[in-house]
Amino acid sequence: MHSHEVGSTPTPTDRDAENGWEVARPLGGTSLDGVRMAGFRDRVAAGLDMRVLPQPAVIVVIGLGDDPLTVERATGHQPMRSLVASLSPGPARIRGEHVECVEVCLSPRAAYALLGVSPRELNGSVTGLDDLWGQHERRLREQLTDATTWQERLALTDDFLRKRAAGAPPMSPEVAAAWDTIVARRGRIRVGDLAAACGWSRKRLWSRFSAQIGLTPKRAAMLVRFDHAARALRAGGSASDVALACGYADQPHLHRDVLALAGCTPRALAGRTTSAA
Repeated sequence: MHSHEVGSTPTPTDRDAENGWEVARPLGGTSLDGVRMAGFRDRVAAGLDMRVLPQPAVIVVIGLGDDPLTVERATGHQPMRSLVASLSPGPARIRGEHVECVEVCLSPRAAYALLGVSPRELNGSVTGLDDLWGQHERRLREQLTDATTWQERLALTDDFLRKRAAGAPPMSPEVAAAWDTIVARRGRIRVGDLAAACGWSRKRLWSRFSAQIGLTPKRAAMLVRFDHAARALRAGGSASDVALACGYADQPHLHRDVLALAGCTPRALAGRTTSAA
């Protein structure tokens, strides 16, 4: 829930004395491709105040305990026990006290299989997970709250997702291949080339891709390129160097994309602490 990549570190548990967060990861990884998870606990009651940024993953947060998270958007504030953030959730901020949760990072392919709705129905927002999973979300949250160790909680979550995946519809191979190509090319590819590679018309690719990924191919490429740029900016790269390295036409092009996706300037983005959520 703070400045880290879920699943980026192989160690099962870290205790970060500087920011007061306990982080636990599954000892054996997860049983599903495209799924990463971690448990988080605010050990020193520092509180959570996090801006949600677009990224090429769908994030599910399952809250434990009695204190809900608060999602703040232009339309108002909404308490949520658990939530799901779409690939491009729009300007939002998440706050919470005494936060304890399990966070699951889903690739678009895994999200299509596990969420139970078309990603397009998330409507580019942060949504209450109970709206998607209903009583299944409540039952899982109760089981996680009752569990006594992080490894037990993570195993329960993994088992829950594996059972959901068993009856899930597969993503179209053409859509999956188009997404994989966008990621491999870091967003630097034309939609016409994607369509030609899978033998579809641009219109058919746009329709199928949008339904199963939740974004148009052009927007997906924009998001993947933005994600690389955002990481480079937060790592200390200058806007001019990042624009050149990430394939933007020029620095103003980078500025426009960052403003459109993150709602801030590249300089402001570079100073933000963000989550995998």
